[in-house]
Amino acid sequence: MEKEKTIEKIKELIEKMRPFLINDGGDIEFVEYKDHTVYIHLSGACQDCSLIDVTIKEGIEEMLVTEIPEVKGVINI
Repeated sequence: MEKEKTIEKIKELIEKMRPFLINDGGDIEFVEYKDHTVYIHLSGACQDCSLIDVTIKEGIEEMLVTEIPEVKGVINI
């Protein structure tokens, strides 16, 4: 039950981030939450962007870890 609540929170936060990525020609999709790690898929302009690591670590991961204590990291697949 707790995992489902965490996944729901993750998806809500990802939906809040999507417009910013879409505005830059990219997109984000939730893939899985396992072992305190969120797996996402960045697409569009995000795939080839030189700042993808910064976007993941300083943007997406920072927001998820700050808002959801159970989350310890984010991996783009």
